[in-house]
Amino acid sequence: MTRYSPPFKYLLRTLASLLVALTTSSAFAGITYKLDRPQALAGETIEITGLLFNDTDTAIAWTAPNSLVLQWRNQKGDAIRSLAYLSSGAGQVNVPVNNFVKLTWRAVVPTKVKGLQAVNVEGEPTLLALDTSPLEKSPVSGTPATGPVVDAGAAQDGQRNDPALPASVVAATGASVTQGPSVASRQLTSPSSALDNFRSAISPHEPVYFDIGNKNGLNARYQVSFKYRLFTPDDPLAPKFEDNIYLGYTQTALWDLESDSRPFVDTSFKPSLFWHKDALWQAPGKDWFVGLATGVEHESNGKSGNDSRSINYGYIQPEFNYRFDGGSTLTFAPRVKGYFGVSNENSDYSDYAGHIDWKLRWAQDNGLVLSGLYRQGRASHNASQIEAAWPLRRTFLNMNGYLHVQYFKGYGETLLGYNHKSPGQVRVGISLVP
Repeated sequence: MTRYSPPFKYLLRTLASLLVALTTSSAFAGITYKLDRPQALAGETIEITGLLFNDTDTAIAWTAPNSLVLQWRNQKGDAIRSLAYLSSGAGQVNVPVNNFVKLTWRAVVPTKVKGLQAVNVEGEPTLLALDTSPLEKSPVSGTPATGPVVDAGAAQDGQRNDPALPASVVAATGASVTQGPSVASRQLTSPSSALDNFRSAISPHEPVYFDIGNKNGLNARYQVSFKYRLFTPDDPLAPKFEDNIYLGYTQTALWDLESDSRPFVDTSFKPSLFWHKDALWQAPGKDWFVGLATGVEHESNGKSGNDSRSINYGYIQPEFNYRFDGGSTLTFAPRVKGYFGVSNENSDYSDYAGHIDWKLRWAQDNGLVLSGLYRQGRASHNASQIEAAWPLRRTFLNMNGYLHVQYFKGYGETLLGYNHKSPGQVRVGISLVP
């Protein structure tokens, strides 16, 4: 028999524990169910939503059953069984990595059920609560909660009830100190601060990066960009037309790091107003979806005299997306532009930049992002830009952001030099939004 020294035994136990941890990952796939409302009468139709999620490292395929068997149980334990019929998401569905698919079944509340019911999808461990009493007579969902908010679990020895929280603590949440609404009425929420409203309305727009290159002298190119949603949807799942209107701002600069005083070669300021929706149409299988962006943008370099440059244009940008089963998305988004209000200093801008930005992008979920841009003006005036980004969390650095590589060649790297051709230039840096 082979004998090991105590340190080696410890090492073996450590390696064995690590192997078990790696082979028993907490990642999993499954389905959760919920009811569309807390109260319904016998004979009314309710919807049961199933959220099929995939938290594994591979795509999954699942065929939704056409019907579910429901068990209705009252407080005495008496059970009635009925069927719920699939109303959306029929057939086999593919769920990419770190994604989910929503399915819906419809069911009629059985005639004999009364009072509070525990609804169970047969074969699943979850119980869902439904109050089938008339709302005006319901002791569960139709009556307000009268009384203070207690400090749950704070009862001391000799106390039969938890003590009430101070009124100031309850009021700070936006709730009433003495009475709460019924389940069937609209719930009170704490008032949002100005900062909360701002944070919920602002989001990334174009890529955000800072890259450095060393061709013809050390130089850097960076871009910051964000958009602001003008209206907050009443229902985030069903936004109205005006809820998709945004203000955008993008700033791009070329920085000379070689010359004395490290001057900026040129900076473009690009405010915009646009309408954007990610999916105007989706295929039944959710693999194909088409979005649209349209609006107006102003671009200028903020200079005066002979160095002043500015353009305005309106655009329409259809976005054709394909979702792969492996957990990546391919997007083709040509932007068609029409210029107006172009300054005299760059009246021939369209001869160099053309009227279409051809954009292609492939992005893995939490992985590699590749994108390309091509512009064709008159004759041989063109520009190409290719970018690659890799998440730094998947490197030894384990930090936020992406390792970013950018290649540019052609006309229009800066607005000031729109009619000057830049040789091929590779820059490497960090991207916050690829």
